[in-house]
Amino acid sequence: MTFYHRWSRNRQCSRVEHEGESYLSDTELSQRDNEAVLKILKAIKDDPALTQRELSSHLSMSLGKVNYLIKSLIRRGLVKVDNFKSSSNKISYLYKLTPSGIEEKARTTFLFLKRKLEEYERLEMEIGELRREISTIEVQKENPVSTDIRQ
Repeated sequence: MTFYHRWSRNRQCSRVEHEGESYLSDTELSQRDNEAVLKILKAIKDDPALTQRELSSHLSMSLGKVNYLIKSLIRRGLVKVDNFKSSSNKISYLYKLTPSGIEEKARTTFLFLKRKLEEYERLEMEIGELRREISTIEVQKENPVSTDIRQ
């Protein structure tokens, strides 16, 4: 099993290629992908027997994105796949978080919360500024300044 790293000049980050497929390295995931990974890790923890199609539906993500991210999580050793026989006599997969997957879920949850709190604080400041601006406008309406020079 060989991994090849390819460097992108414009992004200064790596993609990992394995068996002809290309994956983002764990440091290259965007904030949106980190949020999607967190949702997938939570869903897998809650119900390991969910299919990728069910994950896609529950999480409002495309099936291709779910497939891509799960493959990436498996490759990174965060999720383990087991086969089992389903009631419809079909072989299905059971996704399980590995110990490093549980750690990654905790780390990603912490970073997600930190980012959301920072966003909340920025919004609070922006709301405060807008309220002050509205107050100023209302005061100006109540006390109009005369622009007539003849007075």
